[in-house]
Amino acid sequence: MSGKYKNVEEYLNDQPEHARALLLEMKSLILEVVPEAEEVMNYGVPAYALVEGGKAEQQVMIAGFKKHVGLYPHPETIEHFAKELKGYKTSTGTVQFPLDKPLPAKLIKDMVAYRRDMISEER
Repeated sequence: MSGKYKNVEEYLNDQPEHARALLLEMKSLILEVVPEAEEVMNYGVPAYALVEGGKAEQQVMIAGFKKHVGLYPHPETIEHFAKELKGYKTSTGTVQFPLDKPLPAKLIKDMVAYRRDMISEER
């Protein structure tokens, strides 16, 4: 899986239209919060390093699926926003947003900002 796509653009272009639209929206929201985020491929999906040269645990990842798009902001972020994420399917480090509903833009931006701030404190 990790070698299937050469870059984020290729990954996004291979997604079904509605998933691609939501992934592009998530990408935009991430870059709105962290304009300097470096776009990379990690684990075969688009990832955004929230700090320069950020390793996997310093990235937020996104992925498209048949019925949802996934945001992978880190387990600690999911725990911190558990109350706000009620109504969404979550697991360790990930939240699923259904394709048939609008993305919670403010919540996504808040989660990205929280994770960025946590990484900054750890450095």
